[in-house]
Amino acid sequence: MLNKRNFYLKNESGQIMLLVLLLILSISVILSTAVAALILNELKAANNVVKSAQSYYAAEAGVEDAVYRIKNNISYSNPYTFPVGDGTATVDASGPLNNLVITSKGDVNNRIRKVAVNLVATPTTTDVSFNYGVQVGYGGLHMGNNSIINGNVYSNGPIFNPAAGGTSTIIGTAFSATGASAAVDQVNDSPLPPPNSITFGNSSSTEDAAQSFQVSTINTINRVDLYIRKQGNPGNLTARITNSNGSNPGSTTFAQGTISSGSITSSYGWVSVTFSTNPQLNPGATYWLVLDGGSNASRYYIWAANNSYANGEAKTGEYSGGPWNITNLDGYFRIYLGGTVGSIDNIDIGLDAYANTITNSDITGVPYCQTGSGNNKLCTPFDATHPEPTPENMPISDANISQWKTEATAGGTISGDYTPPGASSSLGPVKITGNLTIPIDYVLTITGTVWVQGHIIFNNGARVNLDPSFGTDSGLIFSDGYINIGNGVIFSGSGQAGSYIMALTTNDCNGIGSPTGQVCTTDNSAMYVSNGSQNVVLYTHAGQMKIRQNAITKESTAYKLALDEEAEVTYESGLANAHFSSGPGGNFNILSWQEVE
Repeated sequence: MLNKRNFYLKNESGQIMLLVLLLILSISVILSTAVAALILNELKAANNVVKSAQSYYAAEAGVEDAVYRIKNNISYSNPYTFPVGDGTATVDASGPLNNLVITSKGDVNNRIRKVAVNLVATPTTTDVSFNYGVQVGYGGLHMGNNSIINGNVYSNGPIFNPAAGGTSTIIGTAFSATGASAAVDQVNDSPLPPPNSITFGNSSSTEDAAQSFQVSTINTINRVDLYIRKQGNPGNLTARITNSNGSNPGSTTFAQGTISSGSITSSYGWVSVTFSTNPQLNPGATYWLVLDGGSNASRYYIWAANNSYANGEAKTGEYSGGPWNITNLDGYFRIYLGGTVGSIDNIDIGLDAYANTITNSDITGVPYCQTGSGNNKLCTPFDATHPEPTPENMPISDANISQWKTEATAGGTISGDYTPPGASSSLGPVKITGNLTIPIDYVLTITGTVWVQGHIIFNNGARVNLDPSFGTDSGLIFSDGYINIGNGVIFSGSGQAGSYIMALTTNDCNGIGSPTGQVCTTDNSAMYVSNGSQNVVLYTHAGQMKIRQNAITKESTAYKLALDEEAEVTYESGLANAHFSSGPGGNFNILSWQEVE
């Protein structure tokens, strides 16, 4: 009995021990699970912190990339996404360029962080002094009947009205400059006697001869010397300065003169030819000196030659359209630039007149000149107080234009041709790689410098306004191609005194053609301003500006200016110290940089 009781007691003790063990194990499992869950949660939290931090730095990277692109004028699409580590950054720029907000969203495994930067543009300004109502280069000022310039005129070339008996008026003082004495710019004239020669005029295939050349400085062509002889008694030669068409003489004649056969002998000698006009020649452009005559097998010309001229080549052929033959030689020649003589003809002048020669003019003030005829007053000689005028530099330099191109490009690029949508819009700063066409009666607001690599066409009735944010500063729209301003196009400044819009082109169409083969607008002009256009400052850097009837401009500066009948230029005194601003987008400063999400 006792053994049986002991058995049960031992059995119960084992069960209790088992239950205790089970209880301890359960508690251990529960504790382990709790601890594991806690650790897992901590790991998840730590991972979220890491991923969130990675997202933040991705967002920062996006902002930094955008700011760098904008400040350094690197193109970008908007919005744009790019990879950063294990995530991405999505960048979006919004708002006007004078208060640009860049938002960057960093995303790493769907952990989102956002950073925003506020960029404020501080515009740059360029001071340009327009001291005359009209300033003209060597191409001169051509005034139609009843055209009027309300202001002073300074021309490096002639000032004249080609219509006999017509009336053109400058209500101010007129200056026509006399340049320095002509000097050799290009020469190929040794050794003597010449080692080679070019025979031309002896057959239809070698009827004419031509020599290409490039000048080293901007100036007018004065004359050409040739080292030449003749066989028999050929006819006179016409010497032409033409453009280049590919690798041959072009069909556009910029200047021409006659070489009398009687001035050339059967022995080599130097012969000079002057030209009826003295166009400006520009460095970098290729020109051709063409000797144009007839052909006869026994009466022809022999031009001294070598193969030493580095800036061109000689060819023979037929100028009227036949093929040109390579000679592998260079003719003997000298190109003289400069030496222009100032002249005023057939102009009514409200104040004084300054020119070497003044003819057929009515001067209210004093005519300062060396020679004169047909005027209402005799010439008063130049003196120390009233010297003979010399050529003046144009008010805008190539460096100014390069700076404006940089400012325009900083605002972004529009690829190809562009016509603004709707009935009105804002534009600038911007670079347009094609043509810009402003529709009829369109209202365009300029918010920054606009550079057009193609042509600019302002259609009839368009309105071009400067954004009020320009204040007293002025703005500009300019092109590498021609500018055509239609009837009744009105330009307006910001609304404050001293604010203007300038339209500028670097196109070199000079009224005859383009030395570099550029496309010209009406009358072979770089800029054509139609009837009734108003209130704009106009500038043609290297070409002709043609202003039609009843067009009224604030100031006009051109290589060559042609005013039609009734055209008018009225100078405003504020243009003597005009500030041309880049508008919003000149330089960017960071106003704020913060996380927004």
